[in-house]
Amino acid sequence: MSNKTDSNVYTILFAIGMVIVVGALLAFTAASLKPTITKNVELEKQQNILYAMGVNENDESSANFVSTDVAPKLFNEYITKQIVIQDGQVTEDDEAYLIDIKKAKANAKGDPSKRKLPLFIGQKDGQTYYIAPIRGKGLWDAVWAYIAMDKDMVIQGAYFDHKGETPGLGANIKERFFMDDFIGEHLLDSNGNFKGVAITKSNADPTNKDKTDNEVDAIAGATITGDGVAAMIKSDLSLYVPYFKNLKK
Repeated sequence: MSNKTDSNVYTILFAIGMVIVVGALLAFTAASLKPTITKNVELEKQQNILYAMGVNENDESSANFVSTDVAPKLFNEYITKQIVIQDGQVTEDDEAYLIDIKKAKANAKGDPSKRKLPLFIGQKDGQTYYIAPIRGKGLWDAVWAYIAMDKDMVIQGAYFDHKGETPGLGANIKERFFMDDFIGEHLLDSNGNFKGVAITKSNADPTNKDKTDNEVDAIAGATITGDGVAAMIKSDLSLYVPYFKNLKK
């Protein structure tokens, strides 16, 4: 074998060795970071749930979570019960907040009755809140929310977020001016039928005083994101209607 051939072989072997080493380092790094990432996801879910029921650090215009330092303590203080609804059955589960609703939907294989539906029951200032996590599709990617309701499915608070909506447009679903518009909105009509909440620029109530019209004002330039949020509310929150009807029996 020539010196040139030997050199090429050594170069290839060195490159393969480097790939193996780098791959091992990346795998080790990912494994090392996984507990931290998992913990951060748990804390964020607790913050989202608390925010929706009004346990937050908002000022006059900004949306602010409680800090991660106090989120677990406040979560245990305000959330009195966690349940999972599936196939007409209601089960208590102290880790219901860990359910990945994207995976739960996929696992149901198109049958809504088979979905695991987490619901968090909280108490604050003598009022009972029912907080449901929901997920949908915006203009570019996923949108999701935590919606707090009373026993009549009247919205008491909401937190919206997104993965990739346009800054200054669809991304504004997580701004106070949009989220606060949902407070007091009725999800049911006067006959008790589920209607959801439409997000429309033709809304004749720009100051959002009418809470029984099942509408809020759209975000300028974000029609598709708004449609996605409305569709998410209608498709996911409607699944909770049988539970709320049973509350009144």
